[in-house]
Amino acid sequence: MENMKSARKNDTGEVGSDLSEQIKAATKNNHVRAENTQLMLSYQKGQITMTEYKVLLCSLYEIYQALEEELDTNASHPAVAPIYFPQELARVNSLQSDREHFFGSDWRKKVIVPAATHRYTQRIRQIGRENPMLLVSHAYTRYLGDLSGGQVLGKITQKSLGLSSKEGISFFSFPGVSSPNRFKQLYRSRMNSIELTEQERAEVLEEAVSAFEFNIQVFDDLQKMLSVTAEAVDQSKSRTVNFPSSPIMHFTMGLCVAVATIGMGIYLM
Repeated sequence: MENMKSARKNDTGEVGSDLSEQIKAATKNNHVRAENTQLMLSYQKGQITMTEYKVLLCSLYEIYQALEEELDTNASHPAVAPIYFPQELARVNSLQSDREHFFGSDWRKKVIVPAATHRYTQRIRQIGRENPMLLVSHAYTRYLGDLSGGQVLGKITQKSLGLSSKEGISFFSFPGVSSPNRFKQLYRSRMNSIELTEQERAEVLEEAVSAFEFNIQVFDDLQKMLSVTAEAVDQSKSRTVNFPSSPIMHFTMGLCVAVATIGMGIYLM
């Protein structure tokens, strides 16, 4: 309710009546919460690990695959058409390239995502079928967020992981966007041109809040999954059974133990 009240203040002229400004106001608190999740705080401090980055890539791929397939399907919808920029914004191919770099060509057999990612993609698929107008909220939340912080996060990732090249971090690059700031202005302008009734606008704002909440849940679930995995790896080391000592095997063993013991809804892809 607090978020919706802050959005309604825009109608009085405090913030503005543009849809993009209203979404920004409505999701302000959620945005702060997302930035302060443990996973994102580690990122901002330059403390992201290879394991954290890999599992994040897996979730991002599933999210963007759902979002972009639904945007493609509904490209001619009156609310979607103005903000449909596949050439400039599409992330699936970049994420696939990054995952192949780290996991190899058979990456699909090695992918795991937490339950929150599954719930997020299910919601995107649902509104794509039932109410494509709400895709605007998810596209805004994901694309403009990544476009805003993409360059900085890409550099942090490269430095934190000690990568000698930009292979594996193409997700953060938008070669089809020459000026992120100008493009974001264009994107917001297109958003603001979408004709919505008062009720529809309220639904878009509410969905934007939900989109942030889905992202927060994904970050939190990933962190829980990694914590359980680390604990499981430590336990496996203390046993007398000898396993191969490679980091990949330790990571895989930890994930298998985690899936088998805690039932937290991890999905094997």
